[in-house]
Amino acid sequence: MTGLDIDTLIDDPETRIVVCCGSGGVGKTTTAAAIGLRAAERGRRVVVLTIDPARRLAQSMGLSELDNTPRVVKGTRGEGELQAMMLDMKRTFDEVVLAHAEPERARAIMENPFYQSLSAGFAGTQEYMAMEKLGQLRAEDRWDLIVVDTPPSRSALDFLDAPSRLGSFLDGRVIRLLTAPAKVGGRSAMKFLNVGVGLISGTLGKIFGAQLLTDIQTFVSATDSMFGGFRERADRTYQLLKAEGTAFLVVAAPERDALREAAYFVDRLAADEMPLAGLVLNRVHSTGAPQLTAERALAAAEALEENGTPHATVAAETLAAGLLRLHAERMQVMTRERRTRNRFASVYPDVPIVEVAALPGDVHDLDGLRAVGELLGTPTEEPAEAPVEPTEPHEPTG
Repeated sequence: MTGLDIDTLIDDPETRIVVCCGSGGVGKTTTAAAIGLRAAERGRRVVVLTIDPARRLAQSMGLSELDNTPRVVKGTRGEGELQAMMLDMKRTFDEVVLAHAEPERARAIMENPFYQSLSAGFAGTQEYMAMEKLGQLRAEDRWDLIVVDTPPSRSALDFLDAPSRLGSFLDGRVIRLLTAPAKVGGRSAMKFLNVGVGLISGTLGKIFGAQLLTDIQTFVSATDSMFGGFRERADRTYQLLKAEGTAFLVVAAPERDALREAAYFVDRLAADEMPLAGLVLNRVHSTGAPQLTAERALAAAEALEENGTPHATVAAETLAAGLLRLHAERMQVMTRERRTRNRFASVYPDVPIVEVAALPGDVHDLDGLRAVGELLGTPTEEPAEAPVEPTEPHEPTG
């Protein structure tokens, strides 16, 4: 196992995009914010884009709110600059419409009921708009580094598929056929096409309802000039993610289920030939007395509890025994975490890892983000103990 050097990654001027991905609840948003702050305080102009609707990022950066417009984070040190924003899916979709349609047509599109449903929550729209926004930010070339915090779920890599899926939907034969009569000249052509269109419309109308079908037809007619742009921009951003200068970081907790999810992300990124920089292992437990094993601590606690003592020392010995048991529990947790980490490393020996120690409290300000950044900037050393026997490739933490 090799150590992941985050500072070398973010100091490299060739690194322009860092994508943090992972399952929910592993500290991914905090990691993205800490990386952004550390890069900014080391001299880079950085924007952090979060797709997580939670407000933790704004709170930790001292901002009252985050929206679709990058906001400057005050209180950073050094010559760099940090900005942050949260994806507004509908507003980004509106921006696409306004940028690629005439004012009259743009208004008709945005007032269409089907568009309003599509832009507010159609499956895959959030991921597609994340790609749109990333492409916009990169095209502006205002920042040295863009840090992306992806959605908090196992499907966080759906944004790799979403552009293709949404483009296929909008370019689909059925959708296009619904508006074919409006695009073909001549009554004979319209009569010929109306037979097939009527059949399809009748079937879909029974499934979705006549009004929805009418809304879809109106929407597709209004957005016809935009169809090629959806697919073209999606493909361009997808290629940007695969290019040199982009780095994916998988964030996980040192737990079996979380590292199984991490293995899924590593496999998926490899299958898509995406540039994986390494694994951030978050909230790793540690102790100031590693030489005191769990067995010795438990034995000492039992000895204190079993041996009779004068009344004056009972309270002190009870407290000591309790602390010894807490230490034993911590050592057991550390042993389990190390074993789980080593199993992952044995299956993915070429994936660099950096460990971030568990902090005593939640991260809620810039100082907390700095503390996480300091830990991220310290490469994990090779463990002294022998590695755990490897498991099957797709069950690295089982």
